[in-house]
Amino acid sequence: MEPDVTPPPEFGIVGAGAWGTALAQTLARAGRSVLLWGRDATLVRILNSLRENTRYLPGIPLLDGISFTDRLSEIAEAQHAILLVTPAQGLRSACLHLSPFLDPHRAVPLVVAAKGLDGDSDQPLSALVKDLIPAHPVAVLSGPNFAKEVAVGLPAATVIAAQNVALAQSLAEQIGSTSFRPYASSDPLGVEICGAFKNVLAIACGIAQGRHLGDNARAALITRGMAELMRLARPLGIQTETLMGLSGLGDIVLTCNGLQSRNYTLGIALGEGMKLPDILAQRRSVAEGVYAAAALHRIGLKADVDMPIVAAVDSILAGHAGVEDVIAKLLARPLTRET
Repeated sequence: MEPDVTPPPEFGIVGAGAWGTALAQTLARAGRSVLLWGRDATLVRILNSLRENTRYLPGIPLLDGISFTDRLSEIAEAQHAILLVTPAQGLRSACLHLSPFLDPHRAVPLVVAAKGLDGDSDQPLSALVKDLIPAHPVAVLSGPNFAKEVAVGLPAATVIAAQNVALAQSLAEQIGSTSFRPYASSDPLGVEICGAFKNVLAIACGIAQGRHLGDNARAALITRGMAELMRLARPLGIQTETLMGLSGLGDIVLTCNGLQSRNYTLGIALGEGMKLPDILAQRRSVAEGVYAAAALHRIGLKADVDMPIVAAVDSILAGHAGVEDVIAKLLARPLTRET
């Protein structure tokens, strides 16, 4: 008899949290074979036995096209692409552990689907991956996507960005389906800065909600937050179309208003008077804005860009100022021209 040899998966996914599982689900729905890697062997056993991510996406049966592993060596065998969906703070470690298994002569694209910045260097995550795994092309996936809605097949759109737009277009065609529509972009830096910024702005909007400041205040925060983002975009060379697109305005609208947003609800808890360590202790998932605020504040200072909302959120998260003092300081800023 011929040995039972399982063909390598078309896609590998590093990270079995809610978003990694949702991306595996949408790829499987499109008929792709997917191997999902989880760091926690206990979670991988649950995924294999129950075919449900009871920890991060409970109640959603996972499709047959998804397999599960706790071995990164198996992920390295993916044929079309490897999606990196760890929290931003864990991406460096994941790349260092994955790199030895990758064949530099078979340059499978690496797609960063985390949102944030590297806390050690403040650099975009795609640049971090390129530094650690230079032989492989790198792209970025980001957009207004709540994991649960993507997992159950509700319509969603996203952006896949790469400096080589042909790579972005090819990945969009491979990853896309009737319910999950990726649009190609040649502005990965812009997509990543937007992905980090929207989480910080969502915390600010959540604080306003937790303090019962009203819908007018949230609308003002979103609009003035966009002004900060546009100011930062100029010295960084970010395309205006990116700011107004899915990964910019689209993700801001979603994250700053939806109760599925981890960053927005964290902000609400802060606004209601809870302490950050207590909020984080109650949560299993990561609110990336907690880590992105300091990095964006430093980037703004380096670029000599005025970013009062980012600075305010950073000061609250770092424990340098209380919520009431920060709100009072923002409201006391001089009145100026809007543009």
